[in-house]
Amino acid sequence: MTAPKRLSPLIVEEAVARALKEDFGDAGDITTNATIPPDAKAEAVIAARKPGLIAGVDAAFWAFRLVDPSIVVTVENGDGARVSKGDVIIRLRGPAAGILSAERVALNFLGWLSGIATATVTMVDAVKGTRAKIACTRKTTPGLRVFEKYAVRCGGGCNHRFGLYDAVMIKDNHIAASGGITAALAAARDAVGHTVKIEIEIDRLDQLDEALAGGADIILLDNMKPDELKKAVAAVNGRAALEASGNVTAETVRAIAEAGVDIISSGWITHSAPCLDLGLDFEG
Repeated sequence: MTAPKRLSPLIVEEAVARALKEDFGDAGDITTNATIPPDAKAEAVIAARKPGLIAGVDAAFWAFRLVDPSIVVTVENGDGARVSKGDVIIRLRGPAAGILSAERVALNFLGWLSGIATATVTMVDAVKGTRAKIACTRKTTPGLRVFEKYAVRCGGGCNHRFGLYDAVMIKDNHIAASGGITAALAAARDAVGHTVKIEIEIDRLDQLDEALAGGADIILLDNMKPDELKKAVAAVNGRAALEASGNVTAETVRAIAEAGVDIISSGWITHSAPCLDLGLDFEG
């Protein structure tokens, strides 16, 4: 699988530097400083302890280089690579103290983002042969959304809106507070430019006609069963893009996709995906 365009080094370096500052505190790595001679050299590998798909290699790289620029970092399996148990992702050579001090921050980023990419590709694989794309949501870690959405792309998924600013998403509470579907859509259309997409969430099939008449570009079908989704696809007949969301798991996603929807969005792939089990071990 081909990885997406990499994140800006400015974004990655800043986030990794914050994580290192949190870990080092004011006193630094007192364990390594006490036990490892400053001139000790080492070679180490970061390897997969379970199969998965890799994301976050740049963050791991910066963790080591910011701690000690003399550490040589060699990537053997980069972002977007599928790995088996035992496969080497990164090789390290240089000061043992620097490798040890950067280890946890590097593994935290790499395991976390690889877990998201692995969860995503599991769903992407499950819907192959259908028209559905797997998308993430805004259910992300505060301050680190760009990393998680990048990991989703590494896993072959696509990104929903990045924030409140880049698309209109009218949900049930917006509908209730604004006076209904028609009123909400009309107000949104008057407020935003023609280049901004407008999506509206419905949870009953009898709301479809009103959403279409109001000019929704995308209709989110919330918590509908596959038979309801099929009816919605037939009724809309291409007049708007259809997104399915709610109770999406690796076990249910295939049936949802076979209903014919265009997008399947899942918060689970970012907020609850387990970290990929990776480990760093010294060699020799």
